[in-house]
Amino acid sequence: QAVAPLLAEKLPPENPITTRTLKTIGIGETTVEQRITPALTEWIAAGLEIGYCARAGEVDVRLTASGEGGVERITQAEAIVREKLGPRIYGVDDEQLEEILIRQLTASGQTLAVAESCTGGLLAHRLTNVPGASAVFLAGHCTYSNAAKQNTLGVLPGTLAEHGAVSESVARQMAEGARAKHGADYALATTGIAGPDGGTAEKPVGTVFIACATAQGTDVVNACFATDRVTFKQLVVQQALNELRLNICK
Repeated sequence: QAVAPLLAEKLPPENPITTRTLKTIGIGETTVEQRITPALTEWIAAGLEIGYCARAGEVDVRLTASGEGGVERITQAEAIVREKLGPRIYGVDDEQLEEILIRQLTASGQTLAVAESCTGGLLAHRLTNVPGASAVFLAGHCTYSNAAKQNTLGVLPGTLAEHGAVSESVARQMAEGARAKHGADYALATTGIAGPDGGTAEKPVGTVFIACATAQGTDVVNACFATDRVTFKQLVVQQALNELRLNICK
């Protein structure tokens, strides 16, 4: 067993295998396949293999080529996939979205704060799992109650009364309040209905509003993830991280 790795280094396999995984977000597996398969027909015929792995909010596209010239085939196939999927691709191989974001913020010298309701601290947890996050992550607030939203983030009582805690207006004020409180370049906010109770015809279980506040303004997206509470929180956090990524890339 101790000798095998040394031999593998000195004696490369006769039929080397090259792989590349492109990580996408915010697009379904079927759509990914429909967009890239026709464009890769020639490469598939030449032996390129494509695999897909779908999980919470993401789809991995794994490109595999064997034999001589595998690296070149993978490089050319990757260029085609990137052309077809564009900004839906956020990373490669083992990269995690939060790692990429912390790296980008660190490189630009920018900072981030978060205000969470329905995600209950999971967003801050994901970000602070990354080594070096303390250089850019200023604060995280878990403002689950209306009182906490008002007292901590400055959400207006009238906004809560008129629109409800799960609304575009409240998400916007949460993000803007967190950004102003800490002087952050970016602030994310989440507010939604995790279920199984609390939904209405207008706002069913799974409804969520995600806000990203910057110096240029505040973007708010509305989505609905009708699933169990744990999966709901995971999907919302992934969507929030992607909203930050899209704002950083503007």
